Amino acid sequence: MGKRRSIYLKDFSHKNPIPAAAVIDGLLMSGIIYGLDPATGKAAEGLEEQTRLMFVHLSRILEEAGMGPDNVLKLDVLLLDRSQRGPLNAEWEAMFPDPDDRPVRQAMQADLDNGKLIQCNVTAYAAP
Repeated sequence: MGKRRSIYLKDFSHKNPIPAAAVIDGLLMSGIIYGLDPATGKAAEGLEEQTRLMFVHLSRILEEAGMGPDNVLKLDVLLLDRSQRGPLNAEWEAMFPDPDDRPVRQAMQADLDNGKLIQCNVTAYAAP
């Protein structure tokens, strides 16, 4: 097994000593990715902006790991209100426009904290 590499991002970090993601042998798994507004350090206002920023941070994590959307295998999404998937679907289709070349996604409802309306974690792979 290869050495683990921790992925940290400027302007997107956890309050605890946890990286945004970790990679071993081309397999990336992330911690919670949410719509953090770098200007305020808090969850952005509204579901649309939180979802947009969540995908921005997701893209940055993938890029820092030397990956992109084509490397995503699964996105697990937690929503405060699962019936409000419109903004999620819009960003999803923008990142993964080809219906024949999309990763899997699971969206679940959850009691989110600190003003979060949506959050996700990602599993991605790139052959080492």
